[in-house]
Amino acid sequence: MEITLKQAQAQVDHWIRTVGVRYFSELTNMAILTEEVGELARIMARKYGDQSFKESDKQKELADEMADVLWVLICMANQTGVDLTEALTKNFEKKDIRDADRHKNNEKLK
Repeated sequence: MEITLKQAQAQVDHWIRTVGVRYFSELTNMAILTEEVGELARIMARKYGDQSFKESDKQKELADEMADVLWVLICMANQTGVDLTEALTKNFEKKDIRDADRHKNNEKLK
C-alpha cells in the first residue's frame, strides 16, 4: 500500500484522536523524537558500525525504528500546522538552488 505524506498525516491524526486520545505536548513529542532517533542510531551503530549487538538489540528492526521516528515527526507536524508535503517540496526547491553544483564539486565525494 502506497501512502502520501498528506495521507500519512491524516491517518496519524485520526489514530491519535481515536486511539491515542490526544497529542502529547509539543515538548514531550520533541523529547520522544529524540528518544526514537537514539533508538535508530543504536541499531545503525550495531548493524553498520563497529558495535556488537546486545541480546536486547537483536529483536529491533531498522525499518520499525525508522517508522517510529517518522510517526513522531508526523505528530509534531500535525500539532504545529506543518504540511509535510509542502515543506518537503520547498526543501527540494531550496536544495536545488543552493546545492546545484555543491556536491558535484566536492572532492571528498569523488
